[in-house]
Amino acid sequence: MSLTVDIRQTLGAFHLDARFEAPQGVTVLFGRSGSGKTSIINAVAGLTRPDAGRITLGARALYDSDARIALPPHRRRIGYIFQDARLFPHLSVRQNLGYGGWFAGGTDSADFARVVEMLGIGALLERRPGKLSGGERQRVAIGRALLSKPALILADEPLAALDEARKAEILPYFERLRDHGGVPVLYVSHAPAEVARLATSVVALDGGRVSAQGPAAQILGDPSITPLGARAAGAMLEARIAAQHADGITELGAGRLRLLVPRISGAVGTGVRVHIQAQDVMIATRRPEEISALNVLPAQVSTLRLGNGPGALVQLDVDGQLLLARITRRSAKALGLHEGAQVFAVLKAVSVAPQSITGPI
Repeated sequence: MSLTVDIRQTLGAFHLDARFEAPQGVTVLFGRSGSGKTSIINAVAGLTRPDAGRITLGARALYDSDARIALPPHRRRIGYIFQDARLFPHLSVRQNLGYGGWFAGGTDSADFARVVEMLGIGALLERRPGKLSGGERQRVAIGRALLSKPALILADEPLAALDEARKAEILPYFERLRDHGGVPVLYVSHAPAEVARLATSVVALDGGRVSAQGPAAQILGDPSITPLGARAAGAMLEARIAAQHADGITELGAGRLRLLVPRISGAVGTGVRVHIQAQDVMIATRRPEEISALNVLPAQVSTLRLGNGPGALVQLDVDGQLLLARITRRSAKALGLHEGAQVFAVLKAVSVAPQSITGPI
C-alpha cells in the first residue's frame, strides 16, 4: 500500500504545493525548519484541511477536494507519533497501549505480545509515564500507534526532543518498525544521519515544494540536492560486513569497495548502511602513501558542483556507490577536477561514527 499526496494549502504567508508518493517502508520528509514537513503530515492526518488537491492511501481517498471528500482523523486509520510521546500520565503503560487498541475495536492478545516484544517494553507494562525515560516513552508511543492497527504511521520528528544517548536507544526500534511493522511510515526529519539510517525513500522539501524525491541513496548522494545546505551534505553507502579484525576494525564490502570502520557488531555477511559526511572525505589525484587514513578508495568524479561562495561539492562514484566530498573551489581548481576524472577518496576510519552505521538491511 502506498500514500499519494497532491495538495495545495495557504497558511498565512506560507504556500504549500506538494506532490509525491510514499511507498511501503519509511518515506522521510526532509528539509529545513519551515519547509512544510509538518504541514504535510497534519494534512495527511486530517488535522488541517488543504485548499485543494487529493490524498489517497491505497485505493482509499482520505481527502479529495473535487469529490468533496474529507475524512475526519478518526476514520483515516492513521497512527501519529509526535515529538513528545503524549501518553496519558494517569494510565499505566499497559493501559496506554490498550488505548491504541480501543480505536481498532479491541486488542488481540497475540498482536499485543508481538508489539511488546518488538519494542522491548515488557518490563514497563505496569509503570506510569512519569517513571519512564524519554526513550522508553517514545517506544510506548510507537506501540500505541501500532496497536491502533493503522494503515499508515506518521512520525513528526519523534527524536527531536531526545539527547544523543536516547536517540541511539530509540533508533533501532524505528528500524524494526520499518522492517517488521507491516505498514508504511511517513517520517519527518531534518537530521541527515537519521534520514540515511531509516529512509527507504526521501522527499526533499524547500519552501513548501518538493525539490526531489526517490530512493534514499540516490537523493542523499546527489550534490544538487542539499535541503539543509552544503555543510550538512553526506551520502549513504549500502554494504555488508566482510571481516571482523582483531584490532577492533570492521571491514565492510560493497562489490570491490572495501571500507574500514571502528568495530560494529554483526556477523560476516550482515548488510549495513553507512552515512558518510561530505566534510570528512578528502580527494587526491594520486594514491597517497604513508598517511594515517585507512581508507583510500579509487573513484571517479561524477559531478562537480561549485557553490556561490568558496565551497564545492564533488560526487564520487566508488565502484557504483556514491560518495560526496565537500572541498573548496580553490582545491577543485588546483586538482584540476572535472567530470570523469580518476581520483582517490580518502577517509579516516574514525570519521565514521558508530551511530552512522546501521543494519541489517
